Amino acid sequence: MEVYKLAMSSSNDIWEIYLQLPKQFKFNMGDQVLRSIDSIGANIAEGFGRYHYRDSMKFYYNARGSLFESKHWLELLLNRNLIDKEKYRLLKDKLDTLGIKLNNFINSIKRQYLNNNE
Repeated sequence: MEVYKLAMSSSNDIWEIYLQLPKQFKFNMGDQVLRSIDSIGANIAEGFGRYHYRDSMKFYYNARGSLFESKHWLELLLNRNLIDKEKYRLLKDKLDTLGIKLNNFINSIKRQYLNNNE
């Protein structure tokens, strides 16, 4: 799934940033941004593995929440001069694209469910 691959790629990008963070920031901000970004792909994967529509959707919505949390942490990394503006811009663009694709994925699952249950 393209949305899952993009989530994984974003996780890898944040991991590279995490590795370069000063030690005093790795154990607070670094851990938080890693958990939130990794949670996007993990929730997509878990939702995909669920059998029932409502159960799957809960995980897809959690993925979207984690996406917004990741954007928050990315903004803080920039504001605190822990990443440069170019890295920020590239990651923000990727997360914006991921958000659009995730919303489209969620909507397609909804449509599929509704079409099969009319």
